[in-house]
Amino acid sequence: MVNYKYTIKPVKLEHKAGFTLVEILIAIFIFALVISTIYASYTGTFRIVGQAESQSEIYHMARVTLERIIEDLESIYVSDNTNPQEAKENIYDYNLFIGENRNIEGRPADTLSFISMANVDLGGQGKHYGVAKLSYYAEKDTEDDSLMLYRSERPIFEREAGFTEENKGLILCEKLVSIDFTYYSGKDEEIEEWDSTSGALRGKMPSRVSITLEFLNSANPEAPIKFFSSVSVPLGKG
Repeated sequence: MVNYKYTIKPVKLEHKAGFTLVEILIAIFIFALVISTIYASYTGTFRIVGQAESQSEIYHMARVTLERIIEDLESIYVSDNTNPQEAKENIYDYNLFIGENRNIEGRPADTLSFISMANVDLGGQGKHYGVAKLSYYAEKDTEDDSLMLYRSERPIFEREAGFTEENKGLILCEKLVSIDFTYYSGKDEEIEEWDSTSGALRGKMPSRVSITLEFLNSANPEAPIKFFSSVSVPLGKG
């Protein structure tokens, strides 16, 4: 019988280096720092792009709105009728120009109405009726608490045109903080309100009108974006 003899030799384990808890925590901290920096840059870029697009939209609305108001005022209609009795019976045959100081929740929201030959087909109905009463007025936007500026037209010859009620008007621009109209007499005297249908200004037109529009500034709500323009009012007869 053969006896087998086994010899067990101890195995020497090699020591492998690993990460300590401190090293892991430092790595996590560096990773979090890098990610937060990238995220801040990413969101900051998109915020700047968003603000630029918002301001571009506001500049476009302001330009279109001021051009529209200026064109309407430059085409103002002044009637030849100077008979007070006839004017009283038909106010549209008289020199109609009414600008009122109004406010909405403490914010300037002036209104302006006058007769002009610059009526346009904003409603897309393809109808033009010549001389029309144009009105500018503001209403509150319930979505973001800003103001919306409306422009309405009412043809003077509304019986022939088939109009029986005041036109609600269409939104000319929105995102407004305030709308202010200021009027100037022939002596360049500044007047806050104008009413050509009564008082000392009866039958008279301002020589110049200034328009100030303030829009919401998403980058700095405390500093609205302001636009200003001024237009001379022609005093020729219609």
